[in-house]
Amino acid sequence: MMATKKATQTATKKRRGLQDFTFILLGALAQALAMRLFLIPGMLVSGGISGAAQIIQHFTGLPIGVMVLVGNIPLYVLGWRYLGGMRFALRTAVAILAFSILTDGLAFFLPLEGITSDLVLNTLYGGVLLGIGLGLVYLGRGTSGGSDVLGRFLNHYRGISISQAYLITDAVVVLAGGFAFGWEHALYGIIVIYISGLAAELISEGSRVVRVALIVTNEAQAVAERIFELLERGATILPGTGGYTGNVRPMLYCVLTRSEVNLLKDIVSEVDPSAFMVIGQANEALGYGFHPLRH
Repeated sequence: MMATKKATQTATKKRRGLQDFTFILLGALAQALAMRLFLIPGMLVSGGISGAAQIIQHFTGLPIGVMVLVGNIPLYVLGWRYLGGMRFALRTAVAILAFSILTDGLAFFLPLEGITSDLVLNTLYGGVLLGIGLGLVYLGRGTSGGSDVLGRFLNHYRGISISQAYLITDAVVVLAGGFAFGWEHALYGIIVIYISGLAAELISEGSRVVRVALIVTNEAQAVAERIFELLERGATILPGTGGYTGNVRPMLYCVLTRSEVNLLKDIVSEVDPSAFMVIGQANEALGYGFHPLRH
């Protein structure tokens, strides 16, 4: 039994490893396409090492992919030493190498002027495609190096929030891009950063927002039974004490989807019209009835 279980775990790890590297490679390809089709032709700097490489390339003509690779070396060493050891090193190395090679390699196959000269289209499509690439890399449990590593380092060792760390590192590059390509392009570059962040979050975390209901009622058991019967959702009964009256009233805690909220309201109003209910929002629910806890 132990040998069978160990073999199963090994096979699962191998499948997950293959899946991770597939996501990382697809993410690197999406990022390289975003650079070559929209951001480089549009002179849009999205921050990070790749943005800095764009600025240097504008003045020197050096290959962007090569500069991305060279610029990531010190950050790669920093990340390996302080943020994750071998697991970080391998996945991040693959992401950086693939992105660098594809960014320079695609230049031989794609039009250097991109597919549109419209700055707005370059901003929107470049930001979305870049974000998809970043999200796929995150799904593969990797990072794209650059400001990603620096941002996490600042968060981990200097107490700066992740969002502030990214803002600091990317703002410096975008500011330099304003001097290189003009301030209009720099302003659009900020929009690229915002759009890519939204797309990356959607791809890596998915649209898994759920609703959380807290119901104060004297008919907790009856409401819970109706919730299970009609919604097929569980509910947890919690003890509660009124802060003003001091009366003990049970509370129900229930997690459900957005489409189930109206039916929940009907159930509560039918069983206990005097109940008090608060409906909030949670980013994700893991476990029975929702997404599996292990993936």
